[in-house]
Amino acid sequence: MKKLSRLSHVRNIGVAAHVDAGKTTLTERILFYTGASYKIGEVHDGAAHMDYLAEEQRHGITITSAVTKAPWRDHLIQVVDTPGHVDFTIEVERAMRVQDGCILVLDAVRAVEPQTETVWRQRARFNLPALFFVNKMDRPGADYRASLDAIRRRLKAEPVPITVPLGEAQGGADHAVVHLIDRTLLRFQGEQGELVVTEPCPADLWARLAADREALGLAAAEWDERLTEQVLAGEDPDPGALRAAIRRGTLAGRLFPCYGGSALRNLGVQPLLDGVIDFLPAPLDRPPALGRHPDGSLEEVVLGGEGPLVALAFKVQLWDGRRHVFARIYRNTLKPGDTVEFIGPDGQTRREQAARLFDVDAGKKTKLDQAEPGQIVLIAGLRFATTGDTLCAPGHLLGLERIEARAPVLGLAIEAAAGTEEEKLLEVLDKVTQEDPTLAVEEDPETGQRLLRGMGELHLQMVLERMAREFGVTVRSGRPAVAVRETIRRSAAADAFFTTPPSPDGKHPDLMARVALAVEPLARGAGVRITVDPRVLPEGALLSDEQRRVMEAGLRGGLESGPLQGAALLDLALKVREVEVFGPNSTPEALAAAAGRALRQALDAAQPALMQPVMALEVIVPQVNLGAVLGDLQSRTAMITDTGSRGETAEVRAEAPLAALLGYTTTLRSLTQGRGQFSMEFLRFDLA
Repeated sequence: MKKLSRLSHVRNIGVAAHVDAGKTTLTERILFYTGASYKIGEVHDGAAHMDYLAEEQRHGITITSAVTKAPWRDHLIQVVDTPGHVDFTIEVERAMRVQDGCILVLDAVRAVEPQTETVWRQRARFNLPALFFVNKMDRPGADYRASLDAIRRRLKAEPVPITVPLGEAQGGADHAVVHLIDRTLLRFQGEQGELVVTEPCPADLWARLAADREALGLAAAEWDERLTEQVLAGEDPDPGALRAAIRRGTLAGRLFPCYGGSALRNLGVQPLLDGVIDFLPAPLDRPPALGRHPDGSLEEVVLGGEGPLVALAFKVQLWDGRRHVFARIYRNTLKPGDTVEFIGPDGQTRREQAARLFDVDAGKKTKLDQAEPGQIVLIAGLRFATTGDTLCAPGHLLGLERIEARAPVLGLAIEAAAGTEEEKLLEVLDKVTQEDPTLAVEEDPETGQRLLRGMGELHLQMVLERMAREFGVTVRSGRPAVAVRETIRRSAAADAFFTTPPSPDGKHPDLMARVALAVEPLARGAGVRITVDPRVLPEGALLSDEQRRVMEAGLRGGLESGPLQGAALLDLALKVREVEVFGPNSTPEALAAAAGRALRQALDAAQPALMQPVMALEVIVPQVNLGAVLGDLQSRTAMITDTGSRGETAEVRAEAPLAALLGYTTTLRSLTQGRGQFSMEFLRFDLA
């Protein structure tokens, strides 16, 4: 790892995209061309360096984000390859939380796809500068400029073309790209495209690219006034000045340099690597992270060595059956044996010892003597630290922004295949739910069955496969069941009085309290709003902070279990209107009990209703099959929101309840002779 003075020569990036856009294939080329790997491993052969899990190799998809390092132009690039399937979106969320920039990969035929929009929103949440790589330019129907237009239209971003695949410019296939800043033609020769031959761009070809070069110049001129006159006068700006201006716009999150090529055909990857160095930020270029002290005060955490240790645990992973924690160091250093403190999700402060540190290269780990600022490391020995915890020096607690995990939407009833493995199953379930915050184990209130809930059918399938392979636990499972939520249809109010039976010996005070509250429905997606600001009786009485806190905690707990099926309630406002206290008899617990009783009465009177998860769906099918596919979607109560076409391919966007889409993969294959495909993403919970 480079020393702090060399952090300017580090690039900490992620590679993200829609499923099957070519992220892992691109990462394999990055490793090969930088010399970090001596051979290229192909995804379709199950030999990709970054897809190290047996399930990834078997299914040809990325399931878990993998970290590796690659040297390029005297810089060190830390690369995180992320999954593209929406079921594993928490992996992308966690990875982006600790990155400084990212490469977004597009399929040149399909351009911006649903999961592309999802990772774009995740990127925006953390304000990450980004480059685009328009991949698969070797495929029929590939269109570089249409992909740039889709970025403008669908992502509302300003793409800046840096390289243009030569086949686009000449209307034919050629293993070369034009570099618009250097005005050069780059040919990729050798058995695996490792030899880059640079030559001046021919004048006739350059003339065809005038519009692209002008777009590049105008974008750069917005960030350097000196370039404006040159660009407007038709002069050729200095490449160094162009790069500096584009870098400023990229770091500000306003410009997004774009590269074209084909990772599988070894086309256009080396210029992209140059772009990572030229345009994406070093750790010190990023704004300081904001930390919150236990007393609520804020502190800027500047990446570097000054001040007590601050590190973010962003992922728990079972490695060789043992619990490890991925963390990024933000301040100071961490050594094996160091003690760390952190505040867990439950608000409790814990102290643990980091027994060993490892440097990570995909599925391999190497012992480290010290972890420095900007570094991503694997820590062994932490039993309780979990995703989103901030590891601090003892006595210097601080909390960085936590990582949000989405609620699971699909469940499977599971049981151990052998009755003797019940205890082992519970132990393994505890481990996998620690590793993946989007997994949950619950008990069905009606049947008493154990339910494993996750983000989709593929997600749950991969978990069961891993449990069998890594822990030797074979699980019997039922049919997938959709996770529901509850809400209310109308406003209602309730007034409840709580008291305990008189104590026989008179030694214990009688607890009593009265609470009046009201509930009202909110718009879909509004969540839950709780207001505890009541009128207090008798006049002049006041609620203590402890009474308010315990009462509010009790109400939040009550909203976790609705009156119909015990599911969490959503999209409602709850307001405590009046509280009557009876001196010391109205303990915080008595108030919470009265509030809980009033809440149950109000919910029963508010016409409770079930809500099902609704998914945003995109289906891509041959034009000849469009009618049959639309008819099938309508039979599943899908609402068609948009249709479009591109050549012989039709695109359908729709919203549909998840319950109606279970098993849709098989139906779509049947309707399209195996040529159709679809992707879906959770949208909201809505009335069934």
